[in-house]
Amino acid sequence: MTIRNLEYLLAPRSVALIGASRRAGSVGSVVAHNLFKSGFEGPVMPVNPRHAAVEGVLAYPDVASLPITPDLAVIATPPHTVAEIVDALGRRGTRAAVVITAGFGEGGDREGRERRQTILEAARPHLLRVLGPNGLGLIVPRIGLNASFSHLTPPHGRIAFVTQSGTIVTAVLDWAKSRDIGFSHLVSLGDMADVDFGDMLDYLASDPDTRAILLYVETVTAARKFMSAARAAARMKPVIVVKSGRHAESAQAAASHTGTLAGADSVYDAAFQRSGMLRVDTLGELFAAVETLALAATPAGDRLVILTNGGGVGVLATDALIARGGQLATLSEDTRERLDAVLPSTWSRGNPVDIIGDADGERYARALEVLLDADEADAVLILNCPTAIADPGDAAAAVVRTVTARPRHGRKPVLTNWIGDHLAVPARQRFARAGLPSYTTPEAAVRAFMHVVEFHRNQRALLETPPSVPEAFTPDTERARSIIAQVRDDGREWLSEAEAKDVLDAYGVPVVPTRIAADEDDARRLAATMSGPFALKILSPEISHKSDVGGVALDLADAGEVHEAAAGMRERVRRHRPGVRIDGFTLQPMIDRPQAWELIAGIAEDPQFGPVVLFGQGGTAVEVIRDQALGLPPLNLKLALDMIARTHVDRQLRGFRGTPAADREAIALTLMRLSQLVADIGAVSEVDINPLLADHRGVLALDARMRVSDRDGSGTSRLAIRPYPRALEETLTLDDGRQLMLRPVVPEDEIELREAFTRLTPDEVRLRFFMPMKRLSHIQAARFTQMDYDREMALVLSEPGPPGHTRIHGVVHISADPDNTRAEYAIIIHRDFTGHGLGRLLMQRIIDYCRHRGIGEVFGDVLRENHAMLHLCQKLGFRRSRHPDEPDVVRVTLALA
Repeated sequence: MTIRNLEYLLAPRSVALIGASRRAGSVGSVVAHNLFKSGFEGPVMPVNPRHAAVEGVLAYPDVASLPITPDLAVIATPPHTVAEIVDALGRRGTRAAVVITAGFGEGGDREGRERRQTILEAARPHLLRVLGPNGLGLIVPRIGLNASFSHLTPPHGRIAFVTQSGTIVTAVLDWAKSRDIGFSHLVSLGDMADVDFGDMLDYLASDPDTRAILLYVETVTAARKFMSAARAAARMKPVIVVKSGRHAESAQAAASHTGTLAGADSVYDAAFQRSGMLRVDTLGELFAAVETLALAATPAGDRLVILTNGGGVGVLATDALIARGGQLATLSEDTRERLDAVLPSTWSRGNPVDIIGDADGERYARALEVLLDADEADAVLILNCPTAIADPGDAAAAVVRTVTARPRHGRKPVLTNWIGDHLAVPARQRFARAGLPSYTTPEAAVRAFMHVVEFHRNQRALLETPPSVPEAFTPDTERARSIIAQVRDDGREWLSEAEAKDVLDAYGVPVVPTRIAADEDDARRLAATMSGPFALKILSPEISHKSDVGGVALDLADAGEVHEAAAGMRERVRRHRPGVRIDGFTLQPMIDRPQAWELIAGIAEDPQFGPVVLFGQGGTAVEVIRDQALGLPPLNLKLALDMIARTHVDRQLRGFRGTPAADREAIALTLMRLSQLVADIGAVSEVDINPLLADHRGVLALDARMRVSDRDGSGTSRLAIRPYPRALEETLTLDDGRQLMLRPVVPEDEIELREAFTRLTPDEVRLRFFMPMKRLSHIQAARFTQMDYDREMALVLSEPGPPGHTRIHGVVHISADPDNTRAEYAIIIHRDFTGHGLGRLLMQRIIDYCRHRGIGEVFGDVLRENHAMLHLCQKLGFRRSRHPDEPDVVRVTLALA
């Protein structure tokens, strides 16, 4: 379930408290006090057979004796009683419960886990939603609901805060009270037996009372639901997250470089980034980020110019900026000349722009005017240190006048830091009134700027149109499956190097040809048939890192050296690993690419988010360097290139000092192919290509490892993001012999979709969109094509050929609710293709898809004058009804078995 019946949890009209108490200090007593004293206008009914009244209100002995059915029940009774109470509530018709009680498997207790399962089994037949157990409860200030045992009830605000930890709620309430911060919702999820982060994101995304969603995350359940909900919510409002356990050690040692580097926290980073959320480090940053995002304009990039009256604080800000990955803007000659004209000759003539300690308001204003016009700067940070010869208040007033005199549209972000506690306070108050973000330290101001940069970067990534794949890619999946099947039949979980390279070759990854030698003599015979020099490696299923045990020999000139090296290698390996199984050796030609970089690319499997793709700087010191980026499959070219750009080695890959740039597209294609491999073949659990050589000629896998499991079939179900549903592709032949493709939409379709819109007549646009529109905007088209296949589906009718290069003639689209119960359809076909039965075919395909997904009902809104669409719906079995709000619109509905 997702948002089903959550309105009873978060907007109830009546509440029952099971376990209400008069015993001072007990949970039942504190919750009762909060429910009765926080302004909730509906009935609150205490339940406790041992009390006649609680908080002066008549108490009831049990659920059956309640005078009305409560929308919401709060349960604070011993753990062994909870399942029976949930069942009784469900039978009465209650649809939501908050279980505050602990004792349901925290810390791995088996009996507690069984009790937790009985709660879910009691709730399921009644579709009763359970928040908790082992949580603090929830608070909805707008309706005066405090169904928690918190010590405070916050004021109403526009921020929702959702956390797994109850103690974090009380800490946040204490912190927020001194700052007069209000909330739309505070929700303690507890152990998330039922209601989890995905459910809350779905509900809060469409809640008009919530402007921003803040999360405190310890772990995520139902990763695909979480990612779908997070991506949907982040498109609508800021979602900001603190994730605890950033530096937790891995639960088990990994057997490959990829597995070692793909730590759980790095995977969470990749998930948050992919979903468009902003991750911050502390609770203080969480709320500061909300304020910054509300006040600061959208920066074009991460180039910051610093305006200061003190060199020292400018250096502190610069250090903080570089440490967080930002860029110090390089002043252009034109900007320096303009600053020369308005500043004393002693100014710094660089960035930070130090205008000297005696700077008054007028000097700040003149310098700021120049910097706001500077194209080389994406934002301005203004610093002020108190001095005896200049008034900080005068400088603050000048900054406010200068910034507010400019139109808000297109205004560059301006952030301020007036240092100190005495003279700086009035300046900060002035900035607050003017809507300019202000911070107490240079480091905090820089951190806020980078939060804005990262947030808008993630938002743009959700809407950017990726470039088309530069070449057709059809993997030999059956060949790869056959190799893996043989390995599993042999009872092995690790492929040999040669086998792993064969699988990669089947997926189009360039590999070094590798031969297997059974022993030293066989290695000499193979070398005699090949051209040297050679690389020789030990072949053993029990050795992960061959170089660590002396299992690699390079630059062997001829067959004799190969034989000698093999004999010495066997001895060294046995000395390091007595009793290890040795299957022989692998022999391959040495590769002479002196300007190539050693990279790593691979796949690791995360327990929450499933497979992740890893990229970074490779070689034998890969764990020491730890320069890597992770991405969640499926990947397209844009996402793969973004992964590469997040590593330090990318600066070298772009070329420097006469060294040509590496073929970054070839690297990105390798990452895409790994992503496709893990989606196609469920048995693949770990892949390690190290090193992957990359230069201007392309890429080449020198060494590879691959691990498989006993999973069968495709790997799509384990991905956190549902991949492209290739099974829906279909070739159509029209009655005049023309062929068209019917396939799911992809992000590369955006440009062609916008072009197709321009070919529609004004009447076609009005019948489809109910209003005149001259063009489809980038944001509209991007949201339509950046499809979350777990929530939506769009089938496009196009010319045969690769997406992004083929004309689109029609689209049918459905958008399902988070509960997968209803889906709204929309369809449009260009007039040149009507009369071929395509409208009916597209509608039938999308109806079949909905039926396969288990969606219960398809509906749509049709203008009364759109007789063709109404006639088609009638043929397909839709029933008509009056639209609840629009007299000129007919609602058509089809119930699906």
